[in-house]
Amino acid sequence: MRHIISILLENEAGALSRVAGLFSARGYNIHSLTVAPTEDPSLSRMTLVTSGSDEVIEQITKQLNKLIDVVKLVDLTEGPHIERELMLIKLRAEGEARAELLRLTEIFRGRVLDVTPTTYTVELTGTGEKLDAFLEAVGEGAILETVRSGTSGIARGERALA
Repeated sequence: MRHIISILLENEAGALSRVAGLFSARGYNIHSLTVAPTEDPSLSRMTLVTSGSDEVIEQITKQLNKLIDVVKLVDLTEGPHIERELMLIKLRAEGEARAELLRLTEIFRGRVLDVTPTTYTVELTGTGEKLDAFLEAVGEGAILETVRSGTSGIARGERALA
């Protein structure tokens, strides 16, 4: 089962490496990983997507909590949450396809960031499923390059990590 783990950790050199090392040493896979400083410059927030049984996820969270850099962590999938991913995609846009790609971008609520005579660069945000659906809709032949940020997530309502 897919889990989104949000971790508040000290913003110090090597903190990311220790978290990644924990996963590597135990043979766990990280599907996506995003890290950035918080409003407090001494702390960073890491959002990590992984999968496994409840027992495996419990082991992961226990091991993460033992790391000295980890201040607090929460499995966002245990309650209501919001998750988003950012994708930049460069599309081949020539002839008749140009209008269709603009229409698809509008339907998926994307933004065209760059236009050349033969390409569009589009920004799209949403769940991973939404981004995957856009990729499927435009088709492999139109895709020149994609960049995805990985999942960022936050709990809904009053629940907060900090």
